[in-house]
Amino acid sequence: MIEVYVDGASAGNPGPSGAGIFIKGDGEIHRFSKPLGIMTNHEAEYHALIHALEICLEKEYKVVSFRTDSQLVNAAVEKEYARNPLYSPLLEKALELTKKFDLFFMKWVPSAENKTADQLARKAARENTEGR
Repeated sequence: MIEVYVDGASAGNPGPSGAGIFIKGDGEIHRFSKPLGIMTNHEAEYHALIHALEICLEKEYKVVSFRTDSQLVNAAVEKEYARNPLYSPLLEKALELTKKFDLFFMKWVPSAENKTADQLARKAARENTEGR
């Protein structure tokens, strides 16, 4: 099974944001740090999930287990409902992608268990501001 750790970070809320994605399994490890532009922390969390799903589909993974330290995103995916209408289109996109896997799991983990994805997300958020 492929384990995928995702995190979003914003330097300000809203502010320069990034997605961190850490994938391990099948003897491989992948790290992705993706600048996202200016957005809120919650938006960055959703974008991190979406980018990770897209990467896993590109790699043709069939069974994936995602971990996030975002209780908001985890609950939204679990319930297939975003309380804030601003996040509904992001959730819909993520759910659409999850249906393309043979098996998709997602669980909330404490921040201490998501450190690699957090570091990658913070790095990506900094990359937004370095070119200015």
